[in-house]
Amino acid sequence: MSQLKKPVILLFLTIISATHASPGEVHDIVDYGARPDRPRFDSSDSLIRAWAAACESTGSPTVSVPAGDFLVHRATFAGPCKSSKITVRIGGTLVAPSGYGGESWIVFDNVEGLLVYGGTIDGRGGALWACKAAGGRHCPAGATSLKIMNSKDVVLSGLTSVNSERFHVVIHGCEHVTVHGVRISAAGNSPNTDGIHVQMSTDVIITGASIRTGDDCVSIGPGTTNLWIEQVACGPGHGISIGSLGKEYEEKGVENVTVKTTVFTGTENGLRIKTWGRPSQGFVKGVVFENSIMQNVHNPIIIDQNYCPDHRGCPGKNSGVRISEVTYSDIHGSSATPVAVNFDCSASNPCTGIGLQNIKLTYGGAAAESCCKHADGEASGLVVPPSCL
Repeated sequence: MSQLKKPVILLFLTIISATHASPGEVHDIVDYGARPDRPRFDSSDSLIRAWAAACESTGSPTVSVPAGDFLVHRATFAGPCKSSKITVRIGGTLVAPSGYGGESWIVFDNVEGLLVYGGTIDGRGGALWACKAAGGRHCPAGATSLKIMNSKDVVLSGLTSVNSERFHVVIHGCEHVTVHGVRISAAGNSPNTDGIHVQMSTDVIITGASIRTGDDCVSIGPGTTNLWIEQVACGPGHGISIGSLGKEYEEKGVENVTVKTTVFTGTENGLRIKTWGRPSQGFVKGVVFENSIMQNVHNPIIIDQNYCPDHRGCPGKNSGVRISEVTYSDIHGSSATPVAVNFDCSASNPCTGIGLQNIKLTYGGAAAESCCKHADGEASGLVVPPSCL
């Protein structure tokens, strides 16, 4: 399938919104016993029972979370459902128990035809961040706030996610998912709090997002194909990253990714591809980075194929991930370090087909530098710093 185009994105959103807007039965979680006036009251069972009723409907049901704060322990909304037009409307805030520490907090699994919109989810991750910052040996890994898995035709719109223990939103094993107008926020020093993570999924669209977090604003994992990211503001955070890839030898590749109209402010990275320095059958192919503004970004454009954070199993080895057909176009702004363009590719699997067009990145008001290792490609138009390809 060819890469998605913007008119298709807008048409898809319009069709989905119109489909789910048709009147149908409403399952208000308060009618199932939830208590917004009692912050310590566990509303998990009420939420799950409201979902179960909606899942049994053959019409266009809505699960409604009204205004107020609702404490929710782990909640899994499982399909398949009889309806392919289920709406979850959040008017208030779903609040996680402090120090939850499970693998995932809110999960949608095996659902087809789902619209989730509005409201806030609060992961209350501060206690876990403090544990990790103090070097605690027994800190839990942390929970993903919202996971959408094994699902199809899903729209997530207008949601705010704050203070996730770990990843805010994970899309895994899905087809046709649109994430639109989300707001994600966590402290800049919060560990592993990626904004949106996509893996093993195809035809995913992320648009109109504001992401401020302590790790990647958007991270792209193995098995991601036909991904479109547009109009994303990132910072603080670690940028938009393809990877890390190649941790496992047998790993699916990443193909057909477009990232356009993005703004990075004070981030550790801008547009990044990172792979482990170890053997792998993975690949990255057909990537377009277009129309990005960098504001005091440490690594505006970077390919790092020597990723080895724990220094075990990879020092001295070459990455087997093959990177090809990656284009950078209309990238402007300022670098916080002298090297604004850094292609550190694999010695045994050099990067090929790298393209630079209309690049202007400065450092301290002067021209920055570029650095290339095992990278092949070509530059056109104005390219500053001068291409080292």
